[in-house]
Amino acid sequence: MPRYFLSVGYLGTKYAGSQVQENGITIQGELERALSVVRRQSIALTGSSRTDAGVHARRNFYHFDMDEPLEGDLVYQMNAVLPSAIVVLDLIPVHEEAHCRFDAIGRKYVYRIHTFKDPFMHDRGWFYPYPMDLALLNEAAMLIEGEHDFTSFAKRNSQVHTHNCSITHASWMKEDGVYAFSIQGNRFLRGMVRGLVATMVKVGRGKISVPEFHQILQSKDCSKADFSAPPQGLVLEDVIYPVGILQKD
Repeated sequence: MPRYFLSVGYLGTKYAGSQVQENGITIQGELERALSVVRRQSIALTGSSRTDAGVHARRNFYHFDMDEPLEGDLVYQMNAVLPSAIVVLDLIPVHEEAHCRFDAIGRKYVYRIHTFKDPFMHDRGWFYPYPMDLALLNEAAMLIEGEHDFTSFAKRNSQVHTHNCSITHASWMKEDGVYAFSIQGNRFLRGMVRGLVATMVKVGRGKISVPEFHQILQSKDCSKADFSAPPQGLVLEDVIYPVGILQKD
């Protein structure tokens, strides 16, 4: 049966997360609704990366199977039905065994903190009007790179088979009063990026030292980390696949 990947972007401000659930309006729920309207049948989607309530995505993926030929411009048709906060970027025919979650080899997130009040960023960044030491932030970020057990930065009751993640890049930069933390890895745990950000902010403020941050990472104790970073600062920038999976015929 032919399989398709949907590439989508969204502002998660008004949504209860990306994954469909019984209570709350979700990104997946809105996509399935739009697809059912366009195709006049119920079609279930499988998501590649789960984002929490209020978290955004520049590019996330879902896949679905369709036993009938697709007619017309499905991207245009779905975008005509979807709310303004959600956009279908592309429809990609893939191999029938391709899986948008399990075939992904990497994910990239960016978290933004603005130090000045800005009405255009109130739902797209963390307003934190305090100076931070960028060098200390990057010293802490360097400790994240590589393969580690990130139990300390996973929310309690995270149902996963392992807390090990391989981080290929982690760094901070500052431009025009906005701090941006960029991180890329093979997988991420529930609440992990926000936990890392809030705990590193303590380093940048001088409330804990870089060695103390390292001790938190090694402790495998989530009670020692800070998870106070709000969701609106986090953006899933991209999901990365092996060469060839997203190549159109």
